[in-house]
This record gives sequence, structure tokens and C-alpha cells, in this order.
Amino acid sequence: MIEKVLVANRGEIALRVIRACREMGIRSVAVHSTADADAMHVRMADESVCIGPAPSTDSYLSIPAIIAACEITGAQAIHPGYGFLSENANFVQIIEDHDLIFIGPTAEHIRVMGDKITAKETMINLGVPVVPGSTGGVATLEDAKRIGEEIGYPVIIKATAGGGGKGMKVAQNAAEMEKAFQTARAEGKSNFGNDEVYIEKYLTTPRHIEIQVFGDGKGNAVHLGERDCSLQRRHQKVFEEAPGPSITAEERAKIGKVCADAVANINYIGAGTIEFLYENGEFYFIEMNTRLQVEHPVTEAIFGVDLVREQIRVAEGLPMSFTQDDLQINGHAIEVRINAEKLPNFSPCPGKITQFHAPGGLGVRMDSALYDGYSIPPYYDSLIGKLIVHGRDRPEALARLNRALGELIVDGIDTTVPLFHALLAEEDIQTGGYNIHWLEHWLETHFGEA
Repeated sequence: MIEKVLVANRGEIALRVIRACREMGIRSVAVHSTADADAMHVRMADESVCIGPAPSTDSYLSIPAIIAACEITGAQAIHPGYGFLSENANFVQIIEDHDLIFIGPTAEHIRVMGDKITAKETMINLGVPVVPGSTGGVATLEDAKRIGEEIGYPVIIKATAGGGGKGMKVAQNAAEMEKAFQTARAEGKSNFGNDEVYIEKYLTTPRHIEIQVFGDGKGNAVHLGERDCSLQRRHQKVFEEAPGPSITAEERAKIGKVCADAVANINYIGAGTIEFLYENGEFYFIEMNTRLQVEHPVTEAIFGVDLVREQIRVAEGLPMSFTQDDLQINGHAIEVRINAEKLPNFSPCPGKITQFHAPGGLGVRMDSALYDGYSIPPYYDSLIGKLIVHGRDRPEALARLNRALGELIVDGIDTTVPLFHALLAEEDIQTGGYNIHWLEHWLETHFGEA
């Protein structure tokens, strides 16, 4: 059994894992950079180890430092959270080579799903529907133009190793292909060290729907419904809800079974998310994230499960604590991502928190590492908190979100809270009538930028 877990992350997700460990009677180890010496995850853990200076490349991304921290503290397992090394197959392989336990999928599954082309080919073989596009990497502009003509414009060119909106460019017609193709390749090379790209049909008004899956690594897997993550800015999610307001029970059961069967067939272990574009009743696979998602709390809320606890259980070799029949949706949940950013340009806004008050009450959860007097460092992602609400239905969840946003106090810096106040007043948000392009069009209209 696992007695001590090292959390290879920071901020709210590190706290999330530490709390799950404490409830399970497992000791936790926080790692931190010099910039995070006073961070809440360091205060909350049973032990802490400084693993390097402020830049993440020298601390949170330093595999030798994290392995050394395990050896120093006697931690038997590592939970990666999300971001940083959570989808680094080499990291997982090194963990296994050191006889440590990685709380997540195998290195091979991360490797396969981390390469967008291989992931697409794998999903096709597993019976998962995909977006029409190239069958592999596209090496030349001539091939790119030929594929564009074959599948029809508009198309999107994506870096094979891309993520977070990097290395993705849309060509509305053949005349735009050259610039889009070259830019996507250049961004892939500069951000991921890989300039290979592939091409897919660009759907005009899709929603972003993702299916939460969970496997025990022994051929058993379940799905935990879907999340609608269509409200995005520059391919970054800002507002997520479950269940999706546009998905029927029949569609949910059908695509959920497809996804659960797919991960069961490859003996997938732990939490994973299969992401789709959804348009006109059809699902099109885009990628699989082999980790816990930022938006996992909305799934936990409607199913009443602790996904982190479940990750640790299956990493220990225990069976899942629920079956597909046990998983019944209860109500509706919404999450908004609170960033330390200054509107309207969404520029990072680090600084000292002079006052922080988290909202409370029935159906309200605030995942954050903020506290009065905490100084947000300028070196990391601007996400400073996630406000999650749960209600008996979607209207109640929206009302609860509006109330909770009014209670939230974050003084000393600018945040994106005003954005959500404005969005909740929009009829399309109230009715759920939005798609992945809606927010950028709205921002352009209201702020003059997207």
C-alpha cells in the first residue's frame, strides 16, 4: 500500500491531491521552487522539499530534482497533477525505472496519446469517430493543398506535438494555406521541438465535448459522462459544465460506451479524457488527455466521486470503487477559471493578495491556493482559482454561480471575475446556446479583441 505520495506540482491542484491523501491516511510531500517557499501547498503538506529556483525548467520540470526529492523523503509514489510533467512519457519511464509508482497511466499510453497522429490512428482502430483529415503527418505545402481540396475548406493545421492552442492555424481557403501551414510548423518547432503537422476539416459551429473515462489497468473501464468546454479564448477553456446542455441521454450513453470500451481494450489505468468536437449530432475525436483535467470537479460534483482518490486506489492495484451502473448523474455543475489577468487584454497580473474571501454555502466549492498576504509569482500560469457550483438543474447552478461570484473577494490584483459577471447576463449563456467560437466573437464585440 502507498504510505507517502510526492505531489509534483503547485497551486490549487497540488492542494487538491494533498487533501485526498490526507483523507486516505497517506502522508504527502510538497515540492516547490524558491519562488513558492510560502505557497499554500507547501504549508498544507506533511513534508516539503525545495527543488530549484523560480523558473519551472529548473524546478517543477526538473526530473532529477523530483526523483531526488522522492529518495530524500521516502515517497513511494508521485502524483503529477496537470501540466508540467503530467504527460511526459520519459518522466513516467524514469519513475518506473526507480521502482516508484506513477499515479496515472503507463508511459506507453502517454506516448501514444501525446502524439496527435498516433492517437488519431489508435482511436480509429478502437472504433472512435474522428474528424476527416490527413492520415498522418503532412510534410510539404503541395500535400497540404491537395488534402485541403480533398476534404474541403476551411481546414485547420495542427502541430503533431501541440497543445494549449499552440501550433494551430486555420486556412479558410487555398490562398491562406501557405501562411497557415508555415506558421503552424514554426510554432510546433519553437514550442515543442517538433515541426510535424497534420490537417483536419475545420468545423464551423461545433461544441467542445469531452468524455471522462477511468480504467483500472486490467481491462475494466467506465465513463463518467461529458463536460461541455466550448467557452474558450484562444483555445483556452474558461467555463466548463456538466452535463452538456446540448447532449441527450441517448447520445451520452452511446459515445460514453464507445470511449469506455476503447480505453478498456488498451488496459488504460487511471483518469483520462477523450475530447471531441460535436456538431449536428456527430462526435469527432480531437485528442486524449492522459491526466486529470483542470475541470474534473464538475464531474465529481454530478457523480459524487473523488477522482484523485480513485487514481491513488488503482495505482495501488485496487479495483475501482464503482461500476458503470453505479454512476448516475445528479444535477448540474459549472466551473469558471479565475485567472490573475487584467481585462480587457487578459494580460498577466501577478502581485500581492491584500484580501481573499472564498464564497461558500450549499453547492459551492472553491479550489484555490490563495490566502491573505500571498504574493502571486510571475513565473507560472495565471490560474489562481476555480469556482465550482452544483445545483439540482442548470438554472439553479447558474443562479448559484452568480451568487458565489458576488461573494468572492480577491483584492490587490486584477482577475477575470468581471468577465463571468458579464457572461452570465447573456441570453446564450443562460440558454446554453453557444459553441467554441462564441466567446471569441463576444470578446471582439465587447472588448475589441479575441
